[in-house]
Amino acid sequence: MVGLAFLAGGWLSARSFEKLGHRGGIAWDLLTWCVLGGFLGAKLWWFAEELARNPGTSASTLLTVEGLRGGLTWYGGFIGGTIGGLVASRRYGVSLLDTLNAGAPALAASHAIGRIGCFLVGDDYGRPSDVPWAVAFPKGTPPTSERVHPTMLYETFWLIPVFAWLWYRRGRSPFLFGEWLVLSGIGRLWIEEFRINPPALGPFSNAQVVALACIVLGSASWLWFAARAAPVSSPAAK
Repeated sequence: MVGLAFLAGGWLSARSFEKLGHRGGIAWDLLTWCVLGGFLGAKLWWFAEELARNPGTSASTLLTVEGLRGGLTWYGGFIGGTIGGLVASRRYGVSLLDTLNAGAPALAASHAIGRIGCFLVGDDYGRPSDVPWAVAFPKGTPPTSERVHPTMLYETFWLIPVFAWLWYRRGRSPFLFGEWLVLSGIGRLWIEEFRINPPALGPFSNAQVVALACIVLGSASWLWFAARAAPVSSPAAK
């Protein structure tokens, strides 16, 4: 599912680059860098979180086959993939703004597909629940015989309309990547209420803190680009 997510993201980014007047194939060049940066960032973030949550756990335990079966953290992957993509955009002579805007719908679609993979492997599920759609993951990472919220699918269902909105907004938004940051952050802020991550800052979990930062950053950057794009009337025009 992760492989399918990257392929879908590459194809969608190529269509967006073409809409912006660039060669569509540039998306596949950038994708290689995003894949490498995304996997590295996702795994490093997960690795650091596991050591912080379980101080007695040795690094060698996390590096076993079973330990590495899951453990791809979205925000780590997002940060690593973004860094890889931005480095590559400079190398291939594409503006950072076009790279971010072309990648926004693809990020939503790729994330939605990747979360299905999390469901299939039983990774990143929520707290115990008796709702009719709750699921047990006896071979999950970690295993649980209790029925829990399938929060991975909650995120998929949230991101499908987010992708549709961002795809529609191509060429209309002053900063499409800012809209993705806001919508992605809102979804994670809500979905974290069904998960079991411990508080990191006041009542907020680590993921919620990052989600709030995404909402603030996305809103501020969108307003900044919108102000720059607004026509300025001159006295002569009046």
